[in-house]
Amino acid sequence: MKTTRFEIFAIAIMLMTGTSAEGAKVEAGRTKLFDGKTLNGWKQRNGTAKYSVKDGTILGVTNEGSPNSFLCSTKDYGDFELVFEVKVDNRLNSGVQIRSKTKKTPTGRVHGPQVEIATNGTAGFIYGEALGTGWLSKNRKDKKKNAAFKKGKWNKYRVLAVGKSIKTWVNGIQIADLNDEKSKMYKGFIGLQVHGIKKGTGPYKVQWRNIYIKEIKKEGESKSTKK
Repeated sequence: MKTTRFEIFAIAIMLMTGTSAEGAKVEAGRTKLFDGKTLNGWKQRNGTAKYSVKDGTILGVTNEGSPNSFLCSTKDYGDFELVFEVKVDNRLNSGVQIRSKTKKTPTGRVHGPQVEIATNGTAGFIYGEALGTGWLSKNRKDKKKNAAFKKGKWNKYRVLAVGKSIKTWVNGIQIADLNDEKSKMYKGFIGLQVHGIKKGTGPYKVQWRNIYIKEIKKEGESKSTKK
């Protein structure tokens, strides 16, 4: 089979940029969850941590005595690929909620699977936030995985959630490969957590940037057609 000039040109571009044809396709299908300038499309739930936009990032700052705070997407997502970058103070524990909801209580407590952000070796594993389950990821002792998160630096996360399967990567290293039978939550909002802190501590901060999502259609769902 002969290779056309266009195919040769496309291959050359991919080699120069270090991307694959598959990677380019995924990139093209992603949607920005954060526009880099405003918090449009987000709503704070629980807690009194302060969220703002600074230098193209979402900045979350702890408030002494506050419970866990969450900046949540106003849209729900089911099956998707989520990517983002995050940097967190060494003394602060944080996370990103996926497929989460609020409980029917006066406080509307956020609950659901949480992708951990921490410097203690648990980054990328899945925790059951306010589910009463504790960790959803049970096997968390692996030296390579525990060292994936870099203190004081920007860390790249990738989350792939399809049906009961939740897989995560931190800086290119696969961390979680979970068959989520416990949470039974397969659609909900994305939430950026600022963890609660005790009085007399902090303030601590966490920052997010380059937040993109690609929704994945299930087999049999209608797809848009090009005219």
